[in-house]
Amino acid sequence: MTIIQNNIDINKPVAEVYAFLADLNNHEQLMPENIYNWSSTADEASFTIKNMAKLALKISQRIEHKELVCVPSTEAPFAMTLRWKLDEKSADLTNATFVIEAELNMMMKMMASGPLQKLVDHQVSKLKELLG
Repeated sequence: MTIIQNNIDINKPVAEVYAFLADLNNHEQLMPENIYNWSSTADEASFTIKNMAKLALKISQRIEHKELVCVPSTEAPFAMTLRWKLDEKSADLTNATFVIEAELNMMMKMMASGPLQKLVDHQVSKLKELLG
């Protein structure tokens, strides 16, 4: 299991950060430029990663103000789980951690680890940019 993650502090209450992340329609704003053909509902999203793959994700678990878990809803290039974990530091400060857990063989790990880390880093920084 390959685990790729990053976290950031956001100057917002945990309920506000959770409400934003709980709706997959908002996740398009977190995506890098190489994502296109975005389509989403509150619970599912599908998109294409330029020169890579088409992905469809669905929320498989919601723990209010704590965690959101997304898994592929169609065939994916490899098994993976995307997880947002929230930790309330104070009334107006939330730590958000984005974790991708992926089943990668050695070859896939060499090819995908860099792009996946860039995706994680991009999403946490965009979340901070959007929510403060």
